[in-house]
Amino acid sequence: MNVSRNDHALLRVAGLRLSFGGLAALDGVTFEVAPGRITALIGPNGAGKTTLFNAVSGLLRPQSGSVRLRGVELLGLPPERITAQGLVRSFQIARGFPRLSVFEHLLLYGRDQPGEGWAAALLGSAAARRREAALAEQALAVARRLRLAAVIDNQVTALSGGQKKLLEIGRVLMAEPVLLLLDEPAAGVNPTLAEEIGDLLRALVAEGRTILLVEHDMALIERISDHVVVMAAGRTLAEGTFAAIRDDAAVQDAYLGGAR
Repeated sequence: MNVSRNDHALLRVAGLRLSFGGLAALDGVTFEVAPGRITALIGPNGAGKTTLFNAVSGLLRPQSGSVRLRGVELLGLPPERITAQGLVRSFQIARGFPRLSVFEHLLLYGRDQPGEGWAAALLGSAAARRREAALAEQALAVARRLRLAAVIDNQVTALSGGQKKLLEIGRVLMAEPVLLLLDEPAAGVNPTLAEEIGDLLRALVAEGRTILLVEHDMALIERISDHVVVMAAGRTLAEGTFAAIRDDAAVQDAYLGGAR
């Protein structure tokens, strides 16, 4: 497949290869993510979508290829360095610290924590106090936006499945990313909440953010995505608008008879 090059791409993934015991999980994956859009990454089970997210975010190290965010090579950097570059991801299964409240959990993922420097932590400077107050305001604003304000003092373990999904998005937003990688943000939630999550993602893009997401809800993908990349058997199979992808014979074959 020929992949068009966008000189203004925010993220460029090129020739990404990753094997486990001789089995190619990623086999030359290549695509680009344009800024200010929702790019959806779809494909049958076993296509390599989550493996790709793990490789791009630094949890796995591919054997070859390139991952560039705003021209900066991310391949080989540890996850915290990749996050510092502005790429932040969510997970299929919402993660959390069981003993922390929603508010504390959001605070934990804010950028430029004043306690990260020993001097600020020990001396409690005015600048550190201002930053703490700003992070608290940010956490409250994120909680309100995600309709988590009513449970902001609850422990994460007390949340419903849908609320945990929203908190996972909130965690990403607190890090103020350039690019959000969302792994099945609407999986397992009721249709009404899935609609609300879709509206939230479109609103974030309208504010200038960029999203790359994996999702199996094709109705949601059709409604919110600007561009769709299809993976199958560890390869980039096709890309284009949802309408073009839906009518592509190779894509239909991959879903009906391809990798599982």
